[in-house]
Amino acid sequence: MRDLSRLFQPKSIAVIGGGAWCTSVVQQCLKMGFAGPVWPVHPTRTEIAGQTAWARLEDLPEPPDAVFIGVNRHATVETVGRLHAMGAGGAVCFASGFREAQAETGDGADLQLALLDAAGDMPILGPNCYGFINYLDGALLWPDQHGGARVESGVAVLTQSSNMAINISMQSRGLPLAYVTTAGNQAQTGLAELGMALLDDPRVTVLALHVEGVGDVAAFEALALAARALGKPIVVLKAGKSARAQAAAVSHTASLAGSDAGARALLKRLGMAQVDSLPALLETAKLLHFAGPLRGTSLASVSCSGGEASLMADSAEDRGVQFPDLTAAQITRLREVLGPMVALANPLDYHTFIWNDDERMAQVFATMQGGEADLTCVIIDFPRKDRCDPAAWDCVFAAGSAAVAETGKPLVLVSTLPELLPEDMAARAVAGGMIPMQGLDDFLTALEAAAFAGQCGPPPAPALAVAPIESSVVMEEAEAKRHLAEAGLDVPRLVSARSVDEAAAAAEKVGFPVVLKGTGAAHKTEAGLVALGLKSASDVDAAAGGMACKGYLVEEMITGGVAELLLGVVRDPAHGFVMTLGAGGTLTEILRDTVSMLLPVSEEEVAEALARLKIAPVLDGYRGQPGVDKASIIRATMALQDYVTAHRCIVEEVEVNPLICTNTRAVVADALIRLGERDDG
Repeated sequence: MRDLSRLFQPKSIAVIGGGAWCTSVVQQCLKMGFAGPVWPVHPTRTEIAGQTAWARLEDLPEPPDAVFIGVNRHATVETVGRLHAMGAGGAVCFASGFREAQAETGDGADLQLALLDAAGDMPILGPNCYGFINYLDGALLWPDQHGGARVESGVAVLTQSSNMAINISMQSRGLPLAYVTTAGNQAQTGLAELGMALLDDPRVTVLALHVEGVGDVAAFEALALAARALGKPIVVLKAGKSARAQAAAVSHTASLAGSDAGARALLKRLGMAQVDSLPALLETAKLLHFAGPLRGTSLASVSCSGGEASLMADSAEDRGVQFPDLTAAQITRLREVLGPMVALANPLDYHTFIWNDDERMAQVFATMQGGEADLTCVIIDFPRKDRCDPAAWDCVFAAGSAAVAETGKPLVLVSTLPELLPEDMAARAVAGGMIPMQGLDDFLTALEAAAFAGQCGPPPAPALAVAPIESSVVMEEAEAKRHLAEAGLDVPRLVSARSVDEAAAAAEKVGFPVVLKGTGAAHKTEAGLVALGLKSASDVDAAAGGMACKGYLVEEMITGGVAELLLGVVRDPAHGFVMTLGAGGTLTEILRDTVSMLLPVSEEEVAEALARLKIAPVLDGYRGQPGVDKASIIRATMALQDYVTAHRCIVEEVEVNPLICTNTRAVVADALIRLGERDDG
C-alpha cells in the first residue's frame, strides 16, 4: 500500500500551472495559514498570487510533498513522470479527458494507462479530481472556494464527486471537518485506500463516505478491519440503485435484491453505518464525533412543550428507538423540581414555568441524563436573529453546561427544523460541552446509525468473490429440485410427465393429494400452471387438460404449512452473492418483507434474519397457532449456501419460493436455478 502521509500532511506544496484554478490553490493555501512553503511553477510567469513562481520543477529547493497539477491531460502525464523521478510525495491530477472520456476522445483509456505508468509508486489522486482540504494543518490542493475552517480534530469526508465535496464544505451544522477529500477517477488510488490514509491520522475521529460504487470489495473489507483496529466508526451514504440485476432477473429474489441490496448487505456486514441522505450523513458523523458509538438506541427526551414531546414520540414510532420509563429516583427528583402539575414521562414536557431558571432547568436535564437511556436530548428551536431577540434562550446553554458538568454524560440539543439551530448557536453548544443536532428526523437517523456503529460483532469472514457471467440457462424445475435434494434440502416426492395420461398415472405413484404443475414458465402461478390439492386421477386429468404447457410435474402436496418463505441467492458482481430470506409465496414482491445478506452466512445470522422479518410472529406461532421448525429453515439455508459455494463459478440465481414451513419440515415447493452454460469449477 502506498504511503499517502506526505501528500495529505505536507510540509511543502507545489502548484503547477498558471490558470485561475492554480492561482486559487495558492490563494487558498495562504488564506488557510499553511505553515510550509507554497511554490507556484510556471515557465513564463515570475509570480502567482503574490508568491514567487519557479520556471521548472527541477529548480525547486527540494522535492515537494504535495503537488497540484493544473495543466492539460497530456502535460499532466509528463509532469507526473517528472515528479515521480524527483521523489515528490504525491499529486492531484486536476485535468479530465482520461478513461471517463474514452467515448469522446478515443484515447482516454490509453492516456490513463500512461498516467499510471508515469506515477509508478508515487500516489496520485484522480485524474478529473479537485483534490483535498486538510483543515487540521491548513494544507490544501483545492482549486475552488470552500466553506471550512481550521480545526484541532474532526471528521474526514471522502467522496467521489468534487461538487459534492464543495457543498459539504459549506455546511453550517457545527460539524468539525478534518478533511474533505475527492477521489475522481480512482485510476490509481481508490476510496478504500484513501479512507485508510485519512483514518490513520490520529486527529480524525470518524470517516464519512459518499460512495457511488464500491468497486474493490476486498479493499473495503481491509478498510473496515483498519477502522475496527483504530476504534473509529465509518458512516456511508451509498448513491445509486442499479437496474442491471433486475433487468436480467428471472427470479423474485433477483428483483428484490439487485445491486442496492448487495451494497447494503456488504456495508452492514462490514459494520459501516449506512444512511440515505446527505443531511443524515453529516448529522451521523457529528454525533459519532462528539458522542462516539452508542450502546443502543434508547433515548431520554426533554422539551418544554407537549407538542414537541408528542412530535418526538411520533417521529420515533417506526424506528428502532425506545424511550425507557423513568426510574423511581428520577420521578422523585423531578417531582421535587417541577411540583405536582407536570405529568412525568419520557418524553418529558417540563413546561415553561421554569424557563430562565437556570438551576431548575439544569436539575431537570441532569435528572433525565441519570436514567437508563443511552442518550439524552433537549428539544430546542432558536428564534430568527434578524427579527427576534435570542437572548432569552441563554438559559438553555447555562443549564445544559451545568448538567453535563454534573453528570459527565453527553447532552444533545436538537432542533425540530434544521434551520432553527444556526451555526453560532451550534458553536455555543459545543463550547458548553453539548452536541448540536439539526432536524428531528436526521437526529433519530443518526441515533440509530451511531448505535449500529457501537454494536458491531467480531470481524466477518471475507465475502465470496464473484465475476460476471456472460450467458446462462434456466433449469427445468424437476432438475433444479434434484440438484437441491442432492445438496441436502427437503424436496417433495415428484414425477415428471409428458402428457395428460402420464400425469394422471404419475399422481397414482406419488400418492394423493398432489400438486400439478405445467412446465415451461418461470412464474407458474401467474401463467395458470399450478393446481393444488388434487385428490384423484380424474382431478389431475381435468386440471392437466386445461393447462397450455410442454409437460407436467406431479408432486406430493405438502400439508400443515404454517408459513411460506422465500429463500434465494443472486450473483451480484459488484458485491458478492446476495442471499435473500423473507416472506414468500405469491405475495413476495407486494409484501417485500425480506432480509438480504452476503455469503457466507452463519446459522446465527440466519436466525437473526428470521427474527427481523415482519412475519416473525407467525413463525413463532401466532394467536395459539403452531410455530415453524426454525431449525429446518436454518438447515435449508445452510444447504443452499453449500450448493452455491460448490458451484460458485457458474451460479447466477437460485430461488426457492415458496419454502413451505411446517412445525416439522421446511420443504422446497418450487425451485429455480440459473447456471452458466459451462462449469469451470
